[in-house]
This record gives sequence, structure tokens and C-alpha cells, in this order.
Amino acid sequence: MVIKEAKFITSNTRADLCPQTDLPEYAFIGRSNVGKSSLINTLTNRLKLAKTSSFPGKTQLINHFLINNEWFLVDLPGYGWAKVSKESRESWRKMINHYLKNRPNLACVFVLIDSRLPPQKPDLEFMELLGNMGVPFVLIFTKIDKQSGTKTDANIAAYMKTLQETWEELPMYMKSSSSTKAGREEILQFISEVNQRYHEARQA
Repeated sequence: MVIKEAKFITSNTRADLCPQTDLPEYAFIGRSNVGKSSLINTLTNRLKLAKTSSFPGKTQLINHFLINNEWFLVDLPGYGWAKVSKESRESWRKMINHYLKNRPNLACVFVLIDSRLPPQKPDLEFMELLGNMGVPFVLIFTKIDKQSGTKTDANIAAYMKTLQETWEELPMYMKSSSSTKAGREEILQFISEVNQRYHEARQA
């Protein structure tokens, strides 16, 4: 997939206020400081499409970006630790849950995980939430350039082993680096394939 156009459309706090469209959309979410904004900028080849910051909790709204006039990329607030109040964290939790439950054109959620860390409780709990809601998701292990491939694979294996304890079928996963652009083509190819299946299903 070639990204010819990527433009910001709107920011909202509720799913019913998001763009009214039949286009498929893909949400990106992860713990604070997982590299979400950097990955979004890498995927779209735009340096500042999503705002990056060393301060956790920068994204506080549901942000919609229209890609090639064909699909939406959605930047969601992070979950887990962030230097914000309990009230803000609870507000974000409700906003994210409402979006996940009430967005019929949500084709997939990309759950970003820091590849340098062993299985983290907030990540596992969010995957469980998606599973209970029946929302399709794919894992993206970020920052693989920050350590050896052996260490990355060991942490991924640990996640898969932990998930096997409660999941009958393991989720698909990919590896990425915003610095080297590793994983970019794989992610975009996946989106392209899902887009095709999405439109075929609607035409059937």
C-alpha cells in the first residue's frame, strides 16, 4: 500500500460523535510511551501527523485521520500508567470502552506492546477486554531496534505463553521499529487485505 494522502479529520470524546462513515477504520492503542505516535507517523510517512511527546498521556481524545480517502486510522488515548489524575484515567477508560462497543466499522485494533518488557498486566487486561467484546485485534511489538532480536523473541514468547493460559487461539502479532521502519510494509499489507475483505463482505 502506498500512502498518498493522510489528513486529520476530527477529535472526539464519544463514538457517536465520530465521523459517520462506512469506511473501515483501524484503531491504534497501547500503554503510555509505547511509541504509538511515532509508529503512526512512520506508517503514514508524515513526520508530525500524530503528536509525539516524552510526556505520557499526550493523546487524550479519539483522533481520526483519513488515509487515501479509503480508510480511517484512529489514534486512541493510551491505557495504563500516565501522569494524569485518576479522574482523567477513568474518563479515558470510559471513552475508549464506549468507542470499542459502538463503532460498527471498526475493522481491527492494533494493540502496541513494548518489546523490551515481559508481559505487563495492563496489556493482558486490555486484550481480555477486547476478547470479551469480540473486537478483532492484532499485537504490534514496538521498539525492536532497542535490543537484540533474541531478547525481543524471548519477550514475545513469554507473552504468547501467558496468553495460552486463558486463550484458545493466540492473536496475530507483528514486530516494528519507528527508527528503522521495520514492520511498516507488513502492517500496511495487512490493512490492505482486511480492507478488501471488508468491502467484499459489504457487497455480498
